[in-house]
Amino acid sequence: QVQLVESGGGLVQAGGSLRLSCVASGRTFSSYDMGWFRHAPGKEREFVTAIRWNWSTYYADSVKGRFTISRDNAKRTAYLQMNSLKSEDTAVYYCAADQNAGVTTAPGSYAYWGQGTQVTVSS
Repeated sequence: QVQLVESGGGLVQAGGSLRLSCVASGRTFSSYDMGWFRHAPGKEREFVTAIRWNWSTYYADSVKGRFTISRDNAKRTAYLQMNSLKSEDTAVYYCAADQNAGVTTAPGSYAYWGQGTQVTVSS
């Protein structure tokens, strides 16, 4: 069992930056694929970015060049650096983990989820 706790959300003006963190319980964090998803009101949960255990990274087209995913295995933490934020980035952001996320963009590929952290971008 893995527990995920996100932090770092908040209110920011358009063009600003935020860094989200996701701390995982357990000793095998380095073997997990990690993903970030977001859910805005009236929309389906949306893939944002993912980083595999082997450091391969994936990004949604909407965030490429603005968002960066990283991980620190010693701290059992995944990060999401968000720059040049836009109003359309407003959503609840969720961290997800799985030992083998077959399709990194699919929510169903991840067995473990955090509780989410709200990101609000004001225009």
